[in-house]
Amino acid sequence: MLDRKFAEVYSKFKLHFYQKVFNRFQEREASLTTVETFCMEIIQALGTPTVNEFASFVQISPPNAAYKVNNLIQKGYLKKVRSETDRREYHLVITPKYQDYYSISYSYLSTVMERIRERFSDEDAKKLEEMLTIISEELMPEIPIRFSPPAQNASEQDEQAGQAPAAEKEQA
Repeated sequence: MLDRKFAEVYSKFKLHFYQKVFNRFQEREASLTTVETFCMEIIQALGTPTVNEFASFVQISPPNAAYKVNNLIQKGYLKKVRSETDRREYHLVITPKYQDYYSISYSYLSTVMERIRERFSDEDAKKLEEMLTIISEELMPEIPIRFSPPAQNASEQDEQAGQAPAAEKEQA
């Protein structure tokens, strides 16, 4: 029963996202392919990975990853920001253009979280948070992510990544 309910909740989040993505296709707003959408979702979840970290995570060659990343940069959804600790390295940073695109998924998460806060006691919500933390940190070690909620803007995202603001050192 627990397995089925967990899968149901997970599926509802996915289906809501897909529904909104397809809606954007109908409105001719979407410029990401399905694979590019998955790439952006992965990069978003990884935080500010390097191209090699992204390639390693999705288990593709670095040249293949670089090709995908460059397409996303050209479309304006991603940019490279030079690392403060290793000037030879660049981190992938989500742009405001993708933040707008991604918000179709994240806003639904916020809606559901607000409903949880309204429906359940503070104690139950804290217990759910505790359980989700254990699931994420202890029971899913195969997927190490540095997830944080989407930044409001590129400078905020740079700060989350421990970088100076992107405007100072952006490289396309």
